[in-house]
Amino acid sequence: MTDKSRVLIFDTTLRDGEQSPGATMTHEEKLEIAMLLDEMGVDIIEAGFPIASEGDFEAVSAIAKASKNSVIAGLSRANYKDIDRCWEAVKHAARPRIHTFIGTSPLHRGITNLDQEEMLTRIQDTVAHARNLCDNVQWSAMDAIRTERDYLCRVVECAIKAGATTINIPDTVGYTLPSESAEIIAMLMEKVPGADEIIFATHCHNDLGMATANALAAVSAGARQIECTINGLGERAGNTALEEVVMALKVRKDLMPYQTGIDTTKIMHLSRRVAQVSGFPVQFNKAIVGKNAFLHESGIHQDGVLKNVETFEIMKPADIGITETNIAMGKHSGRAALRSKLNDLGFELADNQLNDVFVRFKALADRKKEIYDDDLIALMTDSAANTDSDYLQVQWLRVTCGSDGQEAELQLLVNGVEKSARVPGDGPVDACFKAVKAIYPTDAHLKLYQVHAVTEGTDAQATVSVRLEEAGRIVTGSAADTDTILASVKAYVGALNRLRVRSQKTAPDADVKSVSYKL
Repeated sequence: MTDKSRVLIFDTTLRDGEQSPGATMTHEEKLEIAMLLDEMGVDIIEAGFPIASEGDFEAVSAIAKASKNSVIAGLSRANYKDIDRCWEAVKHAARPRIHTFIGTSPLHRGITNLDQEEMLTRIQDTVAHARNLCDNVQWSAMDAIRTERDYLCRVVECAIKAGATTINIPDTVGYTLPSESAEIIAMLMEKVPGADEIIFATHCHNDLGMATANALAAVSAGARQIECTINGLGERAGNTALEEVVMALKVRKDLMPYQTGIDTTKIMHLSRRVAQVSGFPVQFNKAIVGKNAFLHESGIHQDGVLKNVETFEIMKPADIGITETNIAMGKHSGRAALRSKLNDLGFELADNQLNDVFVRFKALADRKKEIYDDDLIALMTDSAANTDSDYLQVQWLRVTCGSDGQEAELQLLVNGVEKSARVPGDGPVDACFKAVKAIYPTDAHLKLYQVHAVTEGTDAQATVSVRLEEAGRIVTGSAADTDTILASVKAYVGALNRLRVRSQKTAPDADVKSVSYKL
């Protein structure tokens, strides 16, 4: 890459993001998110880990075939079987990439039972094998930050000589600080032969809350690829958030004169869509895309913004695709008005999708006096999470509650067959969840149950999130309704649908002792 002012954006929402406990995406959802990333201008999309399961392989392959602009990468461990499987999936892309890695720190060398020289041999052999298949090869030193500096230089040099075109220096456990992040990149660029001929990448986790700062520090030192995810989705505390680094580079050009190819006006829509399909809502005070990011409650702030918006806003809402005026809609609003409003919110619907949403909108309008933007976003979230194609579908619910006891009467559609149950419980939600279990027995344990009011008022919609765990698999379901109990049941059933999908995945079958594949 000759343009040193250009920073490549490598999105790993579909790989590292989906590894976040509870985040599950269907094949169709992954393909949709990939196409949105492709349209937004993401340079490289890491579409998945092809050998992890047949489902992952098929998703990566489908994304590779459908992509128009982005490089499509697949992840593989440092063995021929992984690399071959990865190539089979990404080779359909116009611009494929194989991304292979191995843990280089003392801790990870101990897991693989390889000493320093044996690991160098493994790196040489596997990177060369990948390069024989694909001319775009990325190599990552997992847990690079805790790798001895001299040895890190050796393994990076080895990977470059073997044919790697991008070298990734991951902070796998979110351990580094900005000064160290920059120092390591600068050291490698100075000491490693051939460093000026390849691209250095940074991949930061947010365990200490510094993923964005660490990524930007690496860029200031010479890294020209940032690995990130939408909404910072990812394992543990998450990854560097795409929207944060992209907007930081856009806002602070005076200090960081670098360019990305991202159409920032598409950020908000992608943020909302990823939150919907992953089941991970965005926290209200999240930078850039949080609900409160452009709200001002303090009198001093409100007065300043009214006089000059730049007094307390460093970017415009329109810069990230927020164009709504928050004008209420109601039961007299028609399809055209609904389509226009949803377009403003970033939702583009085909006619048949609009018809389905319009029916739900009218039902909501009969229960609420006014429908605001947040109501519509919740409606779209519910529409995406609970569909007519789900294995389990809520047909109807009746709950009796009071001081003399609670009871739920529920009917579900189970793979097209109507089934019902009538069950008492310790409270209405408990009774409903027990009724679901009576119809569809499961060993899943409830790990999280949260209720949030979407807007104010007694007729406000409630958004309910439910997290379940079964046999080490964690999934999240969400639903919205003006009836909190009904929303709870729909969220619980939605989580069970996701759990069923995830349980059908197969485990990786690899010929290395280490089965860890996170960077």
